Amino acid sequence: MLQRLASAILLLSLMPAVRGHARQASTQTGGDAAAPSLPSARDLAARGRLDQALVELNQLAAQSPEPPGVERLRGIIFYQRDRFQDAIAAFAKAAAQDPGDRESIEMRGVSLFRTGHAAEAIVYLEKARASVQQANIDPNYVLAVCYAEVRRYDDSRHAFAAQYGFAPDSAEAYLLAGRMFLRRELRDEAAAQAAKALELNPALPLAHELLGEIALARGDLPGAIRELEAERKVNPLDPELYDRLGDAYLRTGQYTQAEQSLNRAVVLEPDSTGPYILLGETFLKLNDPIQAIQYLFHAGQMDPGNYMTHYLLAQAYRATGQVDEANREFRMVVDLQKNGLRAAPER
Repeated sequence: MLQRLASAILLLSLMPAVRGHARQASTQTGGDAAAPSLPSARDLAARGRLDQALVELNQLAAQSPEPPGVERLRGIIFYQRDRFQDAIAAFAKAAAQDPGDRESIEMRGVSLFRTGHAAEAIVYLEKARASVQQANIDPNYVLAVCYAEVRRYDDSRHAFAAQYGFAPDSAEAYLLAGRMFLRRELRDEAAAQAAKALELNPALPLAHELLGEIALARGDLPGAIRELEAERKVNPLDPELYDRLGDAYLRTGQYTQAEQSLNRAVVLEPDSTGPYILLGETFLKLNDPIQAIQYLFHAGQMDPGNYMTHYLLAQAYRATGQVDEANREFRMVVDLQKNGLRAAPER
């Protein structure tokens, strides 16, 4: 997901230039040129006629000398079509023709990243970033992920920090890197970064919460509760905190504390389904299926596609003797699973 997001952002950053050239081409050629030309190809690409643009670009690429800018646009179109090897070759040729073509250098790195060659991508992303006085946000993000892939964690933190304008070794930078590393399932390094953030600033919001999330992911429930309670002292109005804390208490069988935390989450964020689902599960554990049905029914109305809600509802209906309703919910669980829809986040 992160790779697709970074790639989409990078394409959007390049397309305004394409559209600008397209407007110029429309003025100069009336929008339809008899012979292939780079302005005409740009116009076609900006209007979404990528196949036609590529035909013109391939004809231009066969000319000697090849017009400047052709390979960059070919690379962009190949990239949009997920033809990454062709994109890499086109961007490499563009950069060879014009060593100052930062976008082609950058996109060559991104294309390598998309093909799983993070280590090879780094040199091009670094070069692209160094070629301008103020680094573009998008190369920083992709570069940071590449550094993480090859375990250059300090470099990764510095690149993430540059994206957000943080000092590279600040508490905020360590916390940001920890969050990003956890998303890539680098739990040990995420924990180390969060711990360093707290060392630099013991009152930094969200640091204990991140450590709590890591503990939950590891199955360390006492550790998760300890960290989340510590977060509550410095950041008492975060609804996600109470959601996670309620989850941890529920899993340890501390149902009263779970109910209290989840009720706080609902008050702070009434439009999130997670606390309602967990409250339903909590009341099932407390042998109060009537209360469970109320919360689970509400969660089902908010998000009908969550099969965990329907599974718990089926249990609650069965516990109250409502057999038809229970069977209906069980059938919905089967249908949703068959269609590949989602459950509540795994705990």
